[in-house]
Amino acid sequence: MDRISINSQIHFGKPCIAGTRITVQSILELLNEGLSFKEIIQDYYPNLQVEDIQACLQYAIALVAAEDIHLASA
Repeated sequence: MDRISINSQIHFGKPCIAGTRITVQSILELLNEGLSFKEIIQDYYPNLQVEDIQACLQYAIALVAAEDIHLASA
């Protein structure tokens, strides 16, 4: 997870790809739109590496895995 950083001075503390101002959310939104890793790098962020995009996915998975789920019984 060394590719993801959180700095309160950048994007109000939203997680970003380390050394950039590119938020994890921005990358996840592009993936959600159906763009491939290659398209994201070629068309949007040419300075990124595939590992940066993979780190965004790993970050999102870690958040979901750590989430406490409280189901209300009917």
